[in-house]
Amino acid sequence: MLSKTFQPGEAEQRIYKDWEESGAFKASGNTAEDAFCIVIPPPNVTGSLHIGHALNNTLQDILVRFERMRGKDVLWQCGTDHAGIATQMVVERKLMEENQTDRRTMGREAFVKRVWDWKEESGGTITTQLRRLGVSCDWSRERFTMDEGLSKAVRKVFVQLHKEGLIYKDKRLVNWDPKLLTAISDLEVEAREVKGFMWHFRYPVEGEKGRTITVATTRPETMLGDTAVAVHPDDERYKDLIGKHVRLPLTDRLIPIVADEYADPEQGSGAVKITPAHDFNDYEVGRRHNLPLINIFDQHANLNEEVPEAYQGLERFEARKRIVADLDALGLVEKIEDHTLMVPYGDRSEVVIEPWLTDQWYVNAAEMARPAIAAVEKGDTVFVPKNWEKTYYSWMRNIQPWCISRQLWWGHQIPAWYGPDGEVFVEETEEAAQEAAAKHYGKTVDLVRDEDVLDTWFSSALWPFSTLGWPDQTPELARYYQTDVLVTAFDIIFFWVARMMMMGLHFMDEVPFHTVYIHSLIRDEHGKKMSKSKGNAVDPLALLDEFGADAVRFTLTAMAAQGRDILLAKSRIEGYRNFGTKLWNVARFAEMNECIPQADFDPDTCKQTINKWVVGELAGAVDGIVEGIEGYRFNDAANAAYRFVWRVFCDWYVELIKPLLNGDDLDVQRETRACVAWALDQILIVLHPFMPFITEELWARIGENAGGRDGALMLTSWPDVSSINVDRESVDEIDWLIRIVSEIRSIRSEMNVPGGAKIDILVKGLSDINLDRLTRHAVIIETLARLGTLGTTEEMPKGAVQTVIDEATIFLPLEGVIDINQETARLTREIDKAASEIKKFDAKLSNEKFLARAPEEVVEEQRSRKAEAEEVKCKLNEALERLQGAA
Repeated sequence: MLSKTFQPGEAEQRIYKDWEESGAFKASGNTAEDAFCIVIPPPNVTGSLHIGHALNNTLQDILVRFERMRGKDVLWQCGTDHAGIATQMVVERKLMEENQTDRRTMGREAFVKRVWDWKEESGGTITTQLRRLGVSCDWSRERFTMDEGLSKAVRKVFVQLHKEGLIYKDKRLVNWDPKLLTAISDLEVEAREVKGFMWHFRYPVEGEKGRTITVATTRPETMLGDTAVAVHPDDERYKDLIGKHVRLPLTDRLIPIVADEYADPEQGSGAVKITPAHDFNDYEVGRRHNLPLINIFDQHANLNEEVPEAYQGLERFEARKRIVADLDALGLVEKIEDHTLMVPYGDRSEVVIEPWLTDQWYVNAAEMARPAIAAVEKGDTVFVPKNWEKTYYSWMRNIQPWCISRQLWWGHQIPAWYGPDGEVFVEETEEAAQEAAAKHYGKTVDLVRDEDVLDTWFSSALWPFSTLGWPDQTPELARYYQTDVLVTAFDIIFFWVARMMMMGLHFMDEVPFHTVYIHSLIRDEHGKKMSKSKGNAVDPLALLDEFGADAVRFTLTAMAAQGRDILLAKSRIEGYRNFGTKLWNVARFAEMNECIPQADFDPDTCKQTINKWVVGELAGAVDGIVEGIEGYRFNDAANAAYRFVWRVFCDWYVELIKPLLNGDDLDVQRETRACVAWALDQILIVLHPFMPFITEELWARIGENAGGRDGALMLTSWPDVSSINVDRESVDEIDWLIRIVSEIRSIRSEMNVPGGAKIDILVKGLSDINLDRLTRHAVIIETLARLGTLGTTEEMPKGAVQTVIDEATIFLPLEGVIDINQETARLTREIDKAASEIKKFDAKLSNEKFLARAPEEVVEEQRSRKAEAEEVKCKLNEALERLQGAA
C-alpha cells in the first residue's frame, strides 16, 4: 500500500544507490544499438553545485534518460576539471591556515603533491552533489583533466601543434594578476563599475613654444610609458601637428603625434595618449605605427627602471598620486573630472588586473579557427537557438592569439626544455628532449624545464576525444566520437565551445558534436542577475533539501524556453512539488480502486468512450513530449507532460470514470481499471526523464501489486504510440463534454455564484449528435458543474446569462441566486480598477526615460503585468455583458 505522501529525503538516496550499483548508468557498448553520447561540461574540482549547474545537468540528464529509454547505447561521459588557479588558491589558503607556510617555501614538487592529496580528500564534493540531482552519468568512466590519459593527450597536442608552427612563444599584452603573479583569461576578469576621475593633461608640442595638446586618461601612472599621441586623420584641429612630436612630461622623451582612426574627434579633446605596453587598444595602435613598447611595471605592478628614478619602485596607485601632483606643479593639469568607469578585477584575487607585456606561449588561433568557422557555416555543427551562431562567428572572425601559459604550479607543465643558450626543445618526454638537445649540440647538456603550466581551457578543449582514450585508438573513441549534443551556457561559447571545435577538427578531422544547445540564464524572480554580493543567489542544495530533486528539476525544465531567461521563484518550485503530490495521489487512487497493470492489455481494444478518449490524449501527449525533447524545446516537452497528467488525467479522466468504477457492469470496470493502470504506467515512463525519483518509486511500488517488474523504470522502453488507433469520435465527444462543464464553471465563478448553490441549466439549438451526448452524459455534467436540473428550451428564460458552445446556446437562470444589481456594480468597480492599472502601465511604458534607464528585465515585467491586467479586464467585460443580458 502506498504511503500517504512521497518522502524524497528518504527515497532519493536509496533509489540512486540502486541505480548506480546495478550498472544502469553504464554505456552498453552494444553495436546493434545506435550510439548516443554527451560529454558533461566538466565542473571545477573545487566547485560546489550552483543553480546553473542544476539547470545544465538536468537538461543533459533528460536527454540521456530519454535516449536510453528509446533503446540507444548511451554514454554520458563525466569528469571534473583541475581548475588551475582556483585549486591552487584553495590549497595555498589551507597551507596558510595550518602552519603559515607558502608554496614557495615548500617547493614545487611538495606543493603539487599536497594539491593531489587535497584532490583525493575533497575533490569529489561536486560529483556527490550532482548525484543528489539525479544525473545518470557513467561514473565508471569518470575522468579528470590531469589524469594520466588526459595528460598524455595534452602533451601530444602541444608538441604536435608546436612542430606545425601553431604554438609559439611571443611577447604580447596579457591580463596580468599582480597578486597571483600569473596571466589570466578574459573569463577570469570581472569588470566592475567604479567612481573615479578623468585627468586632462597638457603635453607640450616640440618646436612650438607655448603650444600644447591635451590628452585625457583614467590611469595617470601609465603616461610614463606613452610612446605617441594619436589624433584622427580627418580632425582639422590637429592636421598641422601630424608627424610632429610632443615632449612627454616628467620623462623628457620626444614622442610622435600619429594619425589613427582609433582617436575619436567627438570624445574629449580628440587626442589620445598611446601606451602600447599597458593598454590592449593602444597595443594595436602601436603595432600599426611601429611604436616602441615601454613596459613600466614589474610583476607586482610596481614601477620599474624604465621610468625616471623618482618613481622607480612605487606601487602603481601611489605613483598615480605622485605623478598628478608633479604635473600639477608644472601647470600641465588642465582639469580633473568625476568619471564612472569599468575597472578590470581578478575574479579570485580581487585586485585590479594590469595589461602587461610579457613572454608567453600562444596558439595561432586565427589559423585554427578557419575550419571551425566553415564547419558551422556548412551546418556540420548547429547552434540552438540559432542566433548564437552570430556570437560564435563574431568571436571567431576577430580572434586573437590564444595565450595558453600560466605562471602557476598546479596544472599541465609545459613540455618545453631550455638548453644553456636558451634554445628550446619541445617534446612529449624529458628523454626525448634530451635526445633532441644532444643532437642539436653534439653532446649531452643540462636542460631546464619551462616552469609555466597550460591554461585550464587547453586541456578542456580536448575533452570530447581525450576522455574517450585519444591519442590511443580505443573502441570507445571509434564508437562515441563525434558526440551528439553539447549542452552549455552562452558565456563559454568562445572559451570552450570554439576551442573544442578547433581541436576536434584538427586532431579528429570531424566536429566534436553536431548540435550545441545554449541554455537560459537563471535570474531571480524580479529578473535580476543572481550574485552572492546582491544576496539573491539561490543555493540549489537548499532547494533539493526543501522540495526534493524532482520538483527542482521539473521547475527548471518547464521554464527553460529557448532564448528566454528563467526568472526563478520559490513559488514555482512549490507549484511543481504539488504536481508530484498530484501524481502520487492519483497513483493511490488507482491502487485503492484495484487498477493493476495487465501485461496483455491492448489500448486499442477499449470500448468505453472515456477510455478511448484518454488513450488518444495520451498518444498526443507522448508525441508532444518527443517533439519537444528532440527540438530542444524542453519547456514544451515538460508542459505537454504536465498538461496531460494534471489537466487531462487527474482533473478530468479520474472524475469521469468514477461512475464506471462504481457501477454494476463488471466488464466496464475491468476495462477501466486496466486502462487506468496502463495510462498510469505510460505517465511514469514519459515523466521519468524529468522526475526520475518519484516515477521510479511509483513504478516499483505499483509493480509489486502486479507481481513485480522486469527491471528499473529508467531501463524501460519508451512508449511507441505510433500504432495506437486514436478514436476521433471519442476524442471529440469528451472534449465537448469538458467544454460544457468548463464553461458553466467559468460563468459560476465570474457571476460569484455561491459554491453550494445548485443552478438549473437550459440548452437551446442542440444538434442531434450533441443532444444525444447531453442525454448520455447528463448525470456527470450535473455532478461536475454542480447543477440542479439539465434540460432543453426554445426560449431565453428571464434573468438568465448565456453562453455559446458550438451550435448551442446555454442559459443559466440566476434570478434569485445572486443579486444582479449588486453583482453588476461589483464588476463595474473591478473593470474600473483594471483600467486604472493599465493606464499606469501605459504611462510608464511610454516614458522614454524609463525605457532608456530601467533594466530590460524590469521593462519586460511591466509589459507582462500590463498584459495580465488587460486579460483580466477583458474577462470582466465579458462577464458584465452576460449579466446585462440577463437583466
